[in-house]
Amino acid sequence: MDTRNPSRTMLDIPSRVRVHVETLLAAQNDMGVCDAIEQYAPVGKPDAMNAPHVPKVAGIDSTVPAPAHTVAPTTSVTGSSSATSSTGPGAVLQDRLAGWVSDLTTLHELTERLVRTATLNDALQELLRAGAALVGARRGLVVMEPGDGLGPDTTIGLGLARADLGHIETVPRSAMSYGRILDGLPGGEGEISQPDLLSEDGLDPRHREVAARLGYAASYALPLSTKAAGRLGAAVWLYDEPAEPVERQRHLVGLYARYATEHLARLLELDRTRACMKTISQELLPPRLPRVPGVQLAARHRTGPRGGGDWYDALPLPDAALGLAVGSVTGAGPSAVAAMGRLRASLRAYAVMEGEDPVAVLSDLELLLRLTEPARSATALFAYCEPALRKITLAGAGHSPPLVIGARRTEFVETSLSAPLGMLACWEAPSVELTAEPGETVLLYTDGLLHRTGDPMDRAFARLHAAAASVPRTLREDPGALADHVLRSVLPDGLDEADSAEDVVLLAARFE
Repeated sequence: MDTRNPSRTMLDIPSRVRVHVETLLAAQNDMGVCDAIEQYAPVGKPDAMNAPHVPKVAGIDSTVPAPAHTVAPTTSVTGSSSATSSTGPGAVLQDRLAGWVSDLTTLHELTERLVRTATLNDALQELLRAGAALVGARRGLVVMEPGDGLGPDTTIGLGLARADLGHIETVPRSAMSYGRILDGLPGGEGEISQPDLLSEDGLDPRHREVAARLGYAASYALPLSTKAAGRLGAAVWLYDEPAEPVERQRHLVGLYARYATEHLARLLELDRTRACMKTISQELLPPRLPRVPGVQLAARHRTGPRGGGDWYDALPLPDAALGLAVGSVTGAGPSAVAAMGRLRASLRAYAVMEGEDPVAVLSDLELLLRLTEPARSATALFAYCEPALRKITLAGAGHSPPLVIGARRTEFVETSLSAPLGMLACWEAPSVELTAEPGETVLLYTDGLLHRTGDPMDRAFARLHAAAASVPRTLREDPGALADHVLRSVLPDGLDEADSAEDVVLLAARFE
């Protein structure tokens, strides 16, 4: 039985397997490999497999069929010696080993693709694609409804348009396999296979109508649930013709679904944490901007996935004045968000007491930061505005200079160089004054806008200047539209909305 043909070698097995069992027993699917192996004997070359390696699924093309085990049928021991060698017990075991190795390779590749997904939506899409390849389906949907009731609840389809999902949602929930799983109805404790939907007795009329309209005739559903993760949702794959996965396909997709559920649980927790940090950051910022005669205000804030320390503020001051501030605290995460809240609250208090002197405001903030948080630094810019005169007095601590955008000029304000707050024993830098022309907008921003570009700082400043100069005349009357244009121009291709380690803040003030 040792052919020693290198071209047919499947596995690099360093020993020969000698089997002493009956041919009929070796062909049974329920027989373990260890039961059929008696001993190992070292040999010079590996034995050759008697069946070619089964192609991998790879989870890319949902039309690729899942690899099948091919167990040689038991026949009477008659005929030529070559026929006997190809259907003997060793051939059966080798064929089964080839199938097992192919299954493990397939699962490894599919889970590798899944673990590379970084967002919940991408993971759900990958789950649908891989599951469709494993069960031999073309379309499907996954319904995400975490059992703790904290959300997010979502439905994603594979090969189904949004309108198709809408049709499916018109079917009574209890008539759908995912509904029975999610609601814990009878028969929804595990997998649900419906090999021929349209011929089922008692099928809901609306379900029959939707299935005929969308062109699916069978379905196979699995719960996305494990003991550690709890119930997260359910996945359903749809067949165009009456069909159902064989036992081996069910086993593979069941293993994959359990692993996918654990991965989804991790991404779900991360998604919830990000949403919580974003909410906290937004709550620490002004819920609305004040209305002050003579000036229009608009702000844009983009928070990174971990939550950052960039902030802005606008507050009315005595004598019809207005205080504008932007700043950034070093670090990210909950501690940076908390420090940002403390710094903003402190600056508001100092601005009310001595806002007409921006240098004094930042000096007080520097002293507070050194005494209360000596291991942290921050940048800040504070502007004292007199809208009636269009006069602005500002001072900055390690912060980028603001931009003046108007019909006749687009230029950076020349501010004095200074270190960030918390970096010197005593901070004090002279303030600067400027007068805005009617219709001009002063744009304050944080360094995150420049860092997100990925360019060196000189090129990032040049990109910001070009974006501000290219604002269409029709948008210059609206500070919100102006800020949006600058964001999209400096951070194209959706980079202004994408996750990044850098927060972004823009505060635009247009003087009438």
